Amino acid sequence: QVRLVESGGGLVQVGGSLRLSCAASGIIRSINDMGWYRQAPGKQREMVASITSGGNTNYADSVKGRFTISRDNAKNTAYLQMNSLKPEDTAVYYCNAYVNFLGYWGQGTQVTVSS
Repeated sequence: QVRLVESGGGLVQVGGSLRLSCAASGIIRSINDMGWYRQAPGKQREMVASITSGGNTNYADSVKGRFTISRDNAKNTAYLQMNSLKPEDTAVYYCNAYVNFLGYWGQGTQVTVSS
């Protein structure tokens, strides 16, 4: 059974930074795309950032220049460095990964940006 476990969420003030981690565990033969999504109360889940196994990245316009996605293939882990946080970044952040050609979601981690 493959699991994705997120960590690193929390409460931060406007302008602050957080680093999220997503670790994949279980029987892993390959991990293709990994990504971060978020869902704010009353809103649909949206893509924040994604990264291919080769390191190509894609970002939502709302986070470009502030967030950086990266991955450590040896550790089966993806990261999301979030800087210059804004109140509108408040949401539950979910990790998504294609492991062994199947899609998996983490349980989510809350990020709250207070003004």
